[in-house]
Amino acid sequence: MHDNLLAQAFVYLAAAVAAVPLARRLGMGAVLGYLLAGIAIGPFGLRLVADGAGDVLHVAEFGVVMMLFLIGLELRPAALWRMRGAVVGLGGGQIVATAALGCAAGVALGVPWRMALAVGVIIAMSSTAIVLQSLAETGRLRTDAGQRIFAILLSQDIAVIPILAVLPLLATSPPPAAAEMHGVGALPGWQQAIVVLGAVAAIVAGGRYLLRPVFRAIARTGLREIFTATALLLVVGIALLMQAVGLSPALGTFLAGVVLADSEYRHELEGDIEPFKGLLLGLFFISVGAGIDFRLVAAAPGSLGALVLGIMGLKALVLVLVARRAGSVMADALFIAAALCQVGEFAFVLLGMARGAGVLPDQQAGQLVAAVALSMLATPLLLLAHARLVEPRLAGAAPTREADAIPDEDTPVIVAGFGRVGSTLGRLLRASGVGTTVLDLDGDRIEVLRRLGLEAYYGDATRLELLQAAGAARARILVVAVDDFAVTERLVEVARRHFPHLRLIVRVPDRPEAYALLRDGVSEVHRETVGTACDMGYATLRALGHRAFQARRAVQAFRDHDEQGVRALADKWGDDRSYFSAARARIAESAQLLASLDFVDRHFDLAWDNTTLRDEALGRPSAATTPEPPSTDSVEE
Repeated sequence: MHDNLLAQAFVYLAAAVAAVPLARRLGMGAVLGYLLAGIAIGPFGLRLVADGAGDVLHVAEFGVVMMLFLIGLELRPAALWRMRGAVVGLGGGQIVATAALGCAAGVALGVPWRMALAVGVIIAMSSTAIVLQSLAETGRLRTDAGQRIFAILLSQDIAVIPILAVLPLLATSPPPAAAEMHGVGALPGWQQAIVVLGAVAAIVAGGRYLLRPVFRAIARTGLREIFTATALLLVVGIALLMQAVGLSPALGTFLAGVVLADSEYRHELEGDIEPFKGLLLGLFFISVGAGIDFRLVAAAPGSLGALVLGIMGLKALVLVLVARRAGSVMADALFIAAALCQVGEFAFVLLGMARGAGVLPDQQAGQLVAAVALSMLATPLLLLAHARLVEPRLAGAAPTREADAIPDEDTPVIVAGFGRVGSTLGRLLRASGVGTTVLDLDGDRIEVLRRLGLEAYYGDATRLELLQAAGAARARILVVAVDDFAVTERLVEVARRHFPHLRLIVRVPDRPEAYALLRDGVSEVHRETVGTACDMGYATLRALGHRAFQARRAVQAFRDHDEQGVRALADKWGDDRSYFSAARARIAESAQLLASLDFVDRHFDLAWDNTTLRDEALGRPSAATTPEPPSTDSVEE
């Protein structure tokens, strides 16, 4: 079975299909599900992939290459340039500090300094695959902490270039003879540098001047599969070029992605590469799980456990220090440490190279390989523990930055949260001449708003003293537009307890949160996606040829009925039988309502009927929005 490619593919796919949904249902995340699936089918589990995990791992590493290409596509050159400070300062500081402390710890334990330095450099690398996948799953890639993590990972990828050059110089045994080397490795150092620079220049120039005409020509053929093949050819070709010149394939494809980020074919490339990336990344995680040598773990569990804890603890300490030094709050610094304290997949390559070059003895290299795999396995568990144990405590703590001083000005409206929803609402109110006080807990966002000329104040709106300073005692309306529903609940509770006169207008993510607040007596609850969905529905009806007043009336009638349904169903939420029965009835009513509306509009141009418009303005039920259509006889009359 181990030699049968189809059988192996079946085993890997079956393991993923069985383990990942179960892991997600248990709240453990897909990455941990893949790793556990690998352990289950590996040589120390069901022995279904006893000898093939190493080869599969080699192939599956290409998923990391594809992932970096996709990330590059989302990061335009201007955005990458803005990250230069974090890449050099934060990432560079982490690598240097980890390597130095790792070397010092090794020397203190009696390890020769060359070997200790090699280990320090290798453990400075983190797992791009695990970390970025975990961030993507939790939606934290675009947060401030997520961007700093990405900058550190990018810095590590860049650092691979000098590490590959320096590692052989640390050999304690004679390096391979020059005659045994081939390709770029056999060239003198200055010629290698020219070749490397030439390869990078070729990727940049090719991406800017050659690839667009090529993709344009391929797109004209109308053959989607050829476009997909071209996208894969591009990624594979760049990976081969990078390998040939001794650079990280992931770094090369990332660079190509950045160059193509402004291309009109960016989204088409993302769509073509994404399925391959996801599949290969899953295969990579399964292979890592299957490759853990539990015999080695069982032979020396104490020393190996201490090694894993020592490495992760040292890296976590360094990451917290450099993150705090770079201005991160403690909560973000701890998250960065939890995410990056493992050793990454590139360590497998570096350890193999170090063993081959005589830098590390076989026994020590084998222990480090096991430690790397165990640290990767521990990372999803560590992130899970951080999310459930650490973050709730830090979320309740007072922010380290003091709240801004708010001028003593009476404004009728206070807006808490100036993100996607609050910013649009706030601009609308101010453009309408309505005095508005804006509060937000994102310091970076406050700075951006002030640079745009918008006045906003930093502070936690759930704190009573901040609401008092914002004039809540004299304001008329409090708009709650924060992203986090737990914060929304706390803010609503504080406002209702201390400022009962305030009219609350609250944003919620979806129906379950709306039900919770409605049952708690909050009447003005607005789901954040309903407006956009209705606007898109109106545009779709118009595109299908419906007249503007018909489309507008249909959308408005549907929205009114849907909002009434939310309020009608709130008390039934939690009782599956009665809730779903009532929900099905509401769905049938919606279809009936729109059908009758369409019937009426075809025979009576009620959009121009003053009576119906007056009814709508006064909030009375309109004849045009009753579910029952008029009889044919009445129409004919």
